[in-house]
Amino acid sequence: MSDPTIAARGPVPVKLEAGRTYAWCRCGLSKGQPLCDGSHKGTGFSPLVWTAEESKEAWLCQCKHTGKAPFCDGTHKKLP
Repeated sequence: MSDPTIAARGPVPVKLEAGRTYAWCRCGLSKGQPLCDGSHKGTGFSPLVWTAEESKEAWLCQCKHTGKAPFCDGTHKKLP
């Protein structure tokens, strides 16, 4: 599998709802960043599916290189 496409070099705030299931884009190709729209088909990537534990605003990664997926950990600041 190749490296993911960098969708953006910064996170995006998303209002999460407790109990709701989300699919975070791992490939970087989704037109609905940072969430998956199925654009990964045929790439070898699949979305990270998770359920929010609490309702809150969270900063989701768009560079696709975070070590705390789906949340931003600042890795975008170190990318070439």
